[in-house]
Amino acid sequence: MNIFNLIKIAYKSLMRNKMRAFLTMLGIVIGISSVITMVGVGESSQASINNQVSQMGTNLIMVQRARMRERGVSTGRDNVQSLKVKDVDLLAENAKYLSAVSPVFNANAQIINGNYNWQGSVMGGNTDLMDIRKFELATGSNFTDDDIRKYAKVALIGHTIVEELFDENVDPIGKTIRVGNMPVKVIGTLKPKGENQMGDDQDDILIMPYTTVQKRILGIDFVHMIMGSAISEDVAENAVDEIEALLRASHNIKDGAAADFEVRTQAEMLEMMSSISGMMTTLLTAIAAISLIVGGIGIMNIMYVTVTERTKEIGLRMSIGAHNSSILLQFLCESVILSLIGGLIGILLGLLMSYVLSMIQGMPFIVSTSAVILSFVVCAATGIFFGWYPAKKAASLDPINALRYE
Repeated sequence: MNIFNLIKIAYKSLMRNKMRAFLTMLGIVIGISSVITMVGVGESSQASINNQVSQMGTNLIMVQRARMRERGVSTGRDNVQSLKVKDVDLLAENAKYLSAVSPVFNANAQIINGNYNWQGSVMGGNTDLMDIRKFELATGSNFTDDDIRKYAKVALIGHTIVEELFDENVDPIGKTIRVGNMPVKVIGTLKPKGENQMGDDQDDILIMPYTTVQKRILGIDFVHMIMGSAISEDVAENAVDEIEALLRASHNIKDGAAADFEVRTQAEMLEMMSSISGMMTTLLTAIAAISLIVGGIGIMNIMYVTVTERTKEIGLRMSIGAHNSSILLQFLCESVILSLIGGLIGILLGLLMSYVLSMIQGMPFIVSTSAVILSFVVCAATGIFFGWYPAKKAASLDPINALRYE
């Protein structure tokens, strides 16, 4: 029998029971749309992570204090004081693979301007911090080395703090705000960066000379973190090895002994976050794919019902010369058409859901071509796999018994 005639007959048979055909396709629609959505959101998330990493600088290197351990259990870094300002000076003078390096101090403080107040994040660094973290000035100017030497009470403020502390038409530059009880002069504002992948507001930040944060706010003699920027992404690993060698020698740490610091690159962070994102996407996709199996079982169920309902029709066609293979192909064709139409609707619905979720989460919308092609293949395979047995049963009916069937 001609394939086009098979498709025409199968289509007419399905249209005789539109609601039943729709309900049969529903499992496939839900399964395919769920898979497409999960894959799309996963790839959008990956692209968003890559974008966040590039905003922070792909050649960013972080030196952190090592975690304390008690009886094999990590107790964090809060009480570790292994990094000093002299370590920053050592790296600045001797690390040939670093283009910039800065100490970093972090604190939370109540930031006040008149009747306005905001609990914000305070970061201390040197003049290189802006370049290392890829912050850009919107207005004003950066603080100077002289400000660092004098523990100057000056600050650069992010867009969120500007919105929270100042009226819409007020220029913050030159205004005095309070960080805790300390008066601070605003000398610059930062261009907006938005949220990072973890949902943290990167514009909720106030940057000051590190000496001001270290001595006037925190009152400590150690460094929370050291941030550096490799000359290029290609030499980032060389920079890591160089940093470790310089600091181990400075801290008198013998070969093979555990260091009192940890060095991390953006590549390692990206790999870790991508791995977590990939695992979650795979897990959710696997769960969503279960509904495809349910949809396939639904197709098998309905095809059994269809074979039973059309037993006389099958017997009549066989009695006038229809081959078993023609009967098998007819019912198999109906099963595949159900699956493919359901798959097409599922793909369109999945792309729509991916787009909506990407817009809500502020992530780029990405169409996974491989996922769409695979979905078509899976739909066809589902129709063939779950439609084969009912079609085989129809083709193996005895024409005489089929004609007598009531």
